[in-house]
Amino acid sequence: MNAGIIGIGRSLPEQKLTNFDLEKRMDTSDEWIRTMTGIQERRIASDEENTSHMAKKAAEKAIADAGIDPADIGLILVATVTPDQPFPSMACVIQQQIGAVNAAAMDISAACAGFMYGLVTAKQFIESDVYKYILVVGVEKLSKITNWEDRNTAVLFGDGAGAAIVGKVQEGRGILSFELGADGTGGKHLYQDKHLVMNGREVFKFAVRQMGESAENVIQKAGLEKEDIDFLIPHQANIRIMESSRERLGLPVDKMSKTIHKYGNTSAASIPISLVEDVEEGRIKEDDVVVMVGFGGGLTWGAIAMRWGK
Repeated sequence: MNAGIIGIGRSLPEQKLTNFDLEKRMDTSDEWIRTMTGIQERRIASDEENTSHMAKKAAEKAIADAGIDPADIGLILVATVTPDQPFPSMACVIQQQIGAVNAAAMDISAACAGFMYGLVTAKQFIESDVYKYILVVGVEKLSKITNWEDRNTAVLFGDGAGAAIVGKVQEGRGILSFELGADGTGGKHLYQDKHLVMNGREVFKFAVRQMGESAENVIQKAGLEKEDIDFLIPHQANIRIMESSRERLGLPVDKMSKTIHKYGNTSAASIPISLVEDVEEGRIKEDDVVVMVGFGGGLTWGAIAMRWGK
């Protein structure tokens, strides 16, 4: 039996930061931000709301959705580049908070591709019968590393968490194929000094090329054609990058996830946050073939083709 997602959940801060709010803080405009990125607003966590708080809420929702006992979780994987502290890991903090007393726990640092890395890692442990259930969380509090004086990056990022329970699913469903990759020579284009630093032009070029290539690769590895794809969930980084991937796959506009206008770029949380919304609002249905693809600092990338359903 294949490994697949059997439960999902997300958590978003209540506070909204709109483009009009940013107009008052820096030399930018709502029209420019929307045109260049597709973002209208983003969620910003309060000083009291840490990365672990958002991760815990998303994890609890995913556990409830899967209908499992936290004690049955064998492994917790948390994808983040903004943990509360370097150690203990967010995975260990969450293990204690949700009562997953039997779970091993570790964090994954692959930036915006982190959730893809987490799902692929979980797949290996599930299909080799090492663990029955694995919790994968993508979570970021990017507002704490954003340079609010840099208008080129400050307009992009938001906070949030998304989580999935991975377990065995029926034959033919679940994760059908995947691709992970990295190019350390591109690390200089997107990194954290004190704040997040990005060479937007270079990252854009990389993302447009890699997102499309990776999506096509996992479709081919799964033995599918582009026409077989029912829905695309790209990393919500920039609407122009997302549209490039959609057009490369020949998908209509309504077959691509779009949450960037509401939440901005939430890095490792981006894809799971979108997945939850698309499932809840009926855009993803039982037996749909879904492609998820992301890229991030490192430079890293990852893509998955999956057939939705338990």
